[in-house]
Amino acid sequence: MSLQTTRREVLKAATVAAITLAVPISAQKAERRRWAMYIDVNKCYGCYACMVACAAENNVPVGVFRTWIERHVTKGGTVIFVPKQCNHCENAPCVKPCPTGATYKRVEDGLVLVNDELCIGCGACIQACPYGARFFNPVKGVVDKCTFCEHRIYQGKLPACVETCPTGARVFGDLNDPESPVSKIIKANPTQRLKIHTGAEPMIFYKDLPSEANL
Repeated sequence: MSLQTTRREVLKAATVAAITLAVPISAQKAERRRWAMYIDVNKCYGCYACMVACAAENNVPVGVFRTWIERHVTKGGTVIFVPKQCNHCENAPCVKPCPTGATYKRVEDGLVLVNDELCIGCGACIQACPYGARFFNPVKGVVDKCTFCEHRIYQGKLPACVETCPTGARVFGDLNDPESPVSKIIKANPTQRLKIHTGAEPMIFYKDLPSEANL
């Protein structure tokens, strides 16, 4: 083998190594998480414990909400309570309209988040969200929303709304893990998602969602 050939092989190997090292481990497909939530509407009786826990955990100002409970009456006269919040959509429609890149979808786990340092509070993302899940935080002066309690789940804890639910109506976990409780329960039960006609691909899956709540 000539010296020139050897040098080419060394340079090629170095280039491949550099490219490999340039890709963060957290961004590799095998390491990615896909956080999702399952909500059994039949188990929710409107106690609002999730709303209180969310507000306390995330310092949500009075008058705005990261999660809320809707009360619906079906055609048969049955009263049903439906928890709602940011759906952390696969194709989040709130991301593209943001003029500063403050609203973004994180590659490694699918969370849709807001960078407070970049947000100018213009409200473009609020208008773009088909679920009404975003609001202007009057204290911070930026757009706010549910984060699936990001700070908790990476400490091995559940989101505050999940942990506090007295009936176990909410189940949370990683859909990329087939052994996670959320994967198993979604696989075992027929589920519905909100406004799938938008193409947003929401990551909250409901059991027995009434049509009245999916407008």
